[in-house]
Amino acid sequence: MSTLQDFSINGLTNGTNIVPDLSGKVVLAVNVASKCGLTPQYEGLQKLQDELSGQGFTVVGFPCNQFGAQEPGTSEEIAGFCTVNYAVNFPLSEKIDVNGGDQHAIYAWLQERFPGDVEWNFEKFLINRDGNVIKRYPPATTPDDAGVLADISDAL
Repeated sequence: MSTLQDFSINGLTNGTNIVPDLSGKVVLAVNVASKCGLTPQYEGLQKLQDELSGQGFTVVGFPCNQFGAQEPGTSEEIAGFCTVNYAVNFPLSEKIDVNGGDQHAIYAWLQERFPGDVEWNFEKFLINRDGNVIKRYPPATTPDDAGVLADISDAL
């Protein structure tokens, strides 16, 4: 069985593999988009990052343009949007596909444990410190949902 550390994915703007920095951390993996009705979830994701990063937790955003073409920008445009509008400082990957023939290997792996295509932007997967997927949350589940917070707390 694979773990998160078996994969590689470049950061949004620096082209460097972000996975080594995730080793030993609890990770909330989220496919994100800048022009979606759920985009305000960035605020809650950043709040989690601010409150829990000192405990070995991180959010990782995976920009994706597969749902309603709601992430059309370049890497620089996406990074700028996230910084200016939500002060995002958690890692963002290069833009990827989360479903279909060009699906990134990380998302194929995430869906092995919890089968089914990603439904929409802001679907979330919780990964424990050992790099194993332990939970999946639908897009409308907010970062401050009591169940999400309890699951993160248990994983920490």
